[in-house]
Amino acid sequence: MASRRISGRAHLWRNAGTVLCALLFYYFVPVGLELPGFWPTRVVTVVAFVAGVGGLSWLAYRRIGQFLSQSGDTGHRVDGLLFLISLVVLFFSLFYYVLELRQPGQFSDLRTRNDALYYTVATLGTVGFGDVHAVGQAARIATTVQMAFDLVVIGTLLAVTTTGITRRLDHRDVGGPR
Repeated sequence: MASRRISGRAHLWRNAGTVLCALLFYYFVPVGLELPGFWPTRVVTVVAFVAGVGGLSWLAYRRIGQFLSQSGDTGHRVDGLLFLISLVVLFFSLFYYVLELRQPGQFSDLRTRNDALYYTVATLGTVGFGDVHAVGQAARIATTVQMAFDLVVIGTLLAVTTTGITRRLDHRDVGGPR
């Protein structure tokens, strides 16, 4: 029981680290139009960006290693898929933000990184409030690609989770470990 609790804490810290590194990367990646001129601000921006990239790279390396070594462990597989979803949200949010900066008018009401993150998560959750939406053809194509990718990843996540639950139920029926 104690080893399971430690493992749960390790998962929690790893997932929290993933979110922190992803947010550092997302909010501090320089996209060219918003870098302030004051040099200490530039240094902090570059350091935060490098920390985010370094952290995400290290976490990706660790997660891939764990996924390959323990492919039968549902918890590690789910963690790996959640990490993938985090990276997808990060990538599409940044893409949407840069697309709107480079080609204004591709989205309705997408002006900040927060708007791009909000739009990406709303698309992932299939909520679609309508306040931010794709208007231009490039934005519509990118959103369609994200929706297709989201369906595949969420389907895989459900399949992995269902398989893990089915295995546990089969072990209980046979009298295996609980």
